[in-house]
Amino acid sequence: MKFAPSLLTTVALAGMLTVFDVPLQAVNPNWVQASAEAMKDATGLTAQQKIDFLAKHKGQFGSGDQLRRFFFGDLEPLGVQPGGAGMVVNLYNKANNVTISYCATYDVVVAVKKGKIKAFAPEEVK
Repeated sequence: MKFAPSLLTTVALAGMLTVFDVPLQAVNPNWVQASAEAMKDATGLTAQQKIDFLAKHKGQFGSGDQLRRFFFGDLEPLGVQPGGAGMVVNLYNKANNVTISYCATYDVVVAVKKGKIKAFAPEEVK
């Protein structure tokens, strides 16, 4: 029966190490830091990398899908204007201060620009 208290102590210490971050930081600070970074974003991209990706692939099939994945729930409509296949909607991301023009007919991003832009130049959203 001398085995039971030491087993109980071992299980309790292991539980504390897995539940609390403070003991983990004492053992190895990189464990806690890596887990926090991994939970930050499922895509593994920074906000600027996402914006650059959309700007690079504007006008290409699938860019509208990427827009929805990258900024789900974070876009505020600013207005519509002629362009694309009729009308495009200008969407503003407040967190990154970027406006994205989106054509729903072809499901593509047509323009990306820093700042809050209500209407793009007509040649930018053709």
